[in-house]
Amino acid sequence: MGVSLSIKDVPEALAERLRRRAEANHRSLQGELMAIIERAAAEDASLPAGPRAAPGAVRPGTKSIQQIAAEHRALYPQPFADAPRAVDIVREDRDSR
Repeated sequence: MGVSLSIKDVPEALAERLRRRAEANHRSLQGELMAIIERAAAEDASLPAGPRAAPGAVRPGTKSIQQIAAEHRALYPQPFADAPRAVDIVREDRDSR
């Protein structure tokens, strides 16, 4: 069971910057705060040594980009020959404005 932490009286401007950072990283605010705390704790060499994740390991319940790519290749070994390319869709949308 994890520990719940709480930070009181966070200035609205700071909270908004954290929300934007979380959005840019495709995370919830909770996930972004956890990533910041994990990174800060890992950088602190004065903390006692404890179990650490292997380099490149992902958090439980998540997948690495390599795992996702391998699953995609297994499901779709050949590209769709008759489907439009993403770049063509984006160009068409951009040029329609």
